[in-house]
Amino acid sequence: MKYVIVITGASSGMGQLTAHALAKAGHTVYATMRDTAGRNKPQVEAAAKFAADHKVDLRTIELDVLNQESVDTAIQKIIADNGRIDVLIHNAGHMVFGPAEAFLPEQLAELYDVNVLSTHRVNRAALPQLRKQKQGLVIWVSSSSSAGGTPPYLAPYFAAKAGMDAMAVVMSRELTLWGIETSIIVPGAFTSGTNHFAHSGRPADKEREAEYENGPYKGFSERVMNGFASIVPPDADAAAVGEAIVNVVNAPFGKRPYRVHVDPTSDGAEVTNMVLDRVRAELLRRIGLDDVLTPAKLV
Repeated sequence: MKYVIVITGASSGMGQLTAHALAKAGHTVYATMRDTAGRNKPQVEAAAKFAADHKVDLRTIELDVLNQESVDTAIQKIIADNGRIDVLIHNAGHMVFGPAEAFLPEQLAELYDVNVLSTHRVNRAALPQLRKQKQGLVIWVSSSSSAGGTPPYLAPYFAAKAGMDAMAVVMSRELTLWGIETSIIVPGAFTSGTNHFAHSGRPADKEREAEYENGPYKGFSERVMNGFASIVPPDADAAAVGEAIVNVVNAPFGKRPYRVHVDPTSDGAEVTNMVLDRVRAELLRRIGLDDVLTPAKLV
């Protein structure tokens, strides 16, 4: 079946790879990104070339996840052109790296905005259509850091991704009775194939950051990065995330996995999430809310 799919943050990295994989799988894919006439104009042109070269239905559209008007305009345009949205993929995100104390509170607020509040803006724009359809699929690209190993110097990012994962878990239970499925994709650390680490933000308080670098944490940034690199297999390919998402999208209703881990480092998140999700489901059963565990087939 050919689906209309919307993916945020698709100008590069995992988002771009996923958009390509879904388009090649035969779906109509809207790769959303901001500043399509400026900074991301080359990405728009590259997407058009990819679509022509591979004869697939890959489209780009302006959507700034930090701006509700931009989100609403894009989603309304997609619905107007297609009459529906079948799959919504929350992929947009940003990473920062450095000692947590050196980040300003405003930087943490901005990071939470990008990684968590952005999903809420897109949900508020798109979910009314999915609820009207009484069917749909929401995919959240989370992070193994929300339940697996968490090395220092990534605290603000880890906190934001944990917030996103928590939102995904609870909102999934608020959508099942509408016939809407949820799948949470959990990538591990990929040190190549994406711009995640290369474009990560740094602390704004340079003086505070320097105190760490000139103190007992001298050279610690390199230790963290080298440590990550040492456990990522040389054949780790970020495209595996897109392939996992294609498999979820193509699975039949009721057979789509709630979580899928794509973690080349095996940082333990798969084990932890297995326990967490089981405990959460058990509580819902104990309080008589087990009907929200299985999406209702309304169509």
